[in-house]
Order: sequence, then structure tokens, then C-alpha cells
Amino acid sequence: MLSKPENRYLVRQLCWVFSIEGLDTYILAPRDSADYSLLLDALRSSPSPSDLDLVIGMKGPMAPSQMCNGLIVPVVIFDQIYPFTREEFFKAMPKSEKTPQKEYSAAAEELFDRIMQMTDNAGSMNHNRALNYLVVRYLHRISEAVAEAFARDESLTAVDVRPSPLSGTRAIVDAIFSFTNRNTDVISKQFVRVDVTDEFPFLVTRLSPYYDR
Repeated sequence: MLSKPENRYLVRQLCWVFSIEGLDTYILAPRDSADYSLLLDALRSSPSPSDLDLVIGMKGPMAPSQMCNGLIVPVVIFDQIYPFTREEFFKAMPKSEKTPQKEYSAAAEELFDRIMQMTDNAGSMNHNRALNYLVVRYLHRISEAVAEAFARDESLTAVDVRPSPLSGTRAIVDAIFSFTNRNTDVISKQFVRVDVTDEFPFLVTRLSPYYDR
């Protein structure tokens, strides 16, 4: 109904709220008025717990009380919205050429759930943005590393994000994945480096061994 041309004025009058874990977190507003169609495309007629939405934009000030029926949360001016389901996400992941599919898929799902359930991830802090970027763009390679570690009797025991020593004029962080040997308790680490300076993060270095300094 809202997608009909004669009803487009209603789309502009609605308050579009982005919720995380059931909590109203952001009010969404398009940078370009033509992008109201992205909001419409993200609506589901039959919502399910597996529904996911990726919003890319710039966080602005708190909304005034009159903007959205008294809801006072930050406004995000968005440029992209990608709606998908958990099942669609894993189906679209590249196949591994080095790891058996069963182990690879199990590692990917475990890692995805672990990062998604990390607390206080509203996507506004640099470490959150880095992890969210890695889940969407680089999960396949990290999942291979998790599956390979499992074959060596190692388990993923920690995921940390720290400011990179290379940070200067750019905001760069290191995402560090710790693996603990199930027999010896020896810890090995691998990391990727992500630039989160601008609206669209990008990979600086690929997954490689990490050594504590």
C-alpha cells in the first residue's frame, strides 16, 4: 500500500525507527529523498527472528521530542540499507576452497552469533563498526581460520578490538582473534586491520598472525 505512488506522501510523514535487540535505537532519515524506497524495501509483511538489516549512514544529533512522538534517540542519516535474513546471508557466503563445508559452515555460524551477541553494539563506536564490517565482508576468511584452528585442537576463546599502532590521521583498529589449545592451554592469535575513519570501513591488512607487544 505504501509503495503506491499516490501514497508516497505518507512514507515521508512516518517515523522510521531502527531497533536493536528490541530497543528503539535510531531514527532513520534518508540523505536523498529518493531513498525512501530503501525503507519500504526493508519492511517485512511477516517479520521473523532471522530478519536482519544493515544500515550505513552518519550518526547525527538527538532527535527533538516533537520529531517522533516524543522518542528521543539519535538520528542516522543513511545512505544504504540492506535487508536480509540469516539464511540468505549464509547461503550467499563464498564456499571455502581449503576447509570441508560442514566444518566451515559451523564455524561461520558460531562466529556470526558470537559477534552479534556482543553487548553494547549499536554500531556507533569504532570497534563496533569494525566488527560489523568484518561480519558482513570478511566472515568467510575468519571462519576458515576458526575451522582450521579447531582441526588443530584449538578453540576461539576471545575477540578483541584495539586501536592500531598505525592510527594517526586515520582511525585504524586491530580485530584480534585468540585461539586456545584444548590440550596445552597455549594461546595463539590472528588479526585483521580495519580503517574506520570514514562512513564506509575497509580492510587494511588481511588475516595474519598477531604477536603481543
